[in-house]
Amino acid sequence: MTVPIILASGSVIRSQMLTQAAVPHEVQIARVDEAMIKASLLSEGAPPRDIADALAEMKASKVSDKNPGALVIGCDQVLEHGGVLLSKPEAPEDALIQLKSMRGDRHTLLSAAVIYQDGKPLWRNIGVVRLRMRDASDAYLQEYVSRNWDSIRHTVGAYKLEEEGVRLFSRIEGDYFNVLGMPLLEILNYLTLRGDIAK
Repeated sequence: MTVPIILASGSVIRSQMLTQAAVPHEVQIARVDEAMIKASLLSEGAPPRDIADALAEMKASKVSDKNPGALVIGCDQVLEHGGVLLSKPEAPEDALIQLKSMRGDRHTLLSAAVIYQDGKPLWRNIGVVRLRMRDASDAYLQEYVSRNWDSIRHTVGAYKLEEEGVRLFSRIEGDYFNVLGMPLLEILNYLTLRGDIAK
């Protein structure tokens, strides 16, 4: 019998990645106060990878409690630059500030995934990507934010690599799927080994 797979995330791109990889799943958005959890962990001095992992786990746990037997995938992504965690920009001005602070410099994306079943964690992974932004001009960054605000407002760092955001970068070290917000290859390997998807 096939075990149902649930993605505990409202991210359209994460669901698309699973769909394009031919992994049948449904989406259930986990209602968790991410800002409060992040603030609490930061106040305790938690490193960025622990924060990404905790947020992914909270989502998986919450949805798993309501769906006995299902495999629930919780995901979260954080961006660390110069020892500071960046959040999704609240206004175009915030996006511009973030982009100007990162240009000509390197930052790190951490994409965490945790899989739960029956209220218990079965598997976890944190993908790490290091990205270097080119030294873009003020004029280009202003135009970029104006053109792309509706899309980038939902992303940490105010860019999407799968869109015009790719023009902001001079170097990327790591797995492209982790940039998009999910360690897809590792998830697929785990589901294949378990027999939840065909070998």
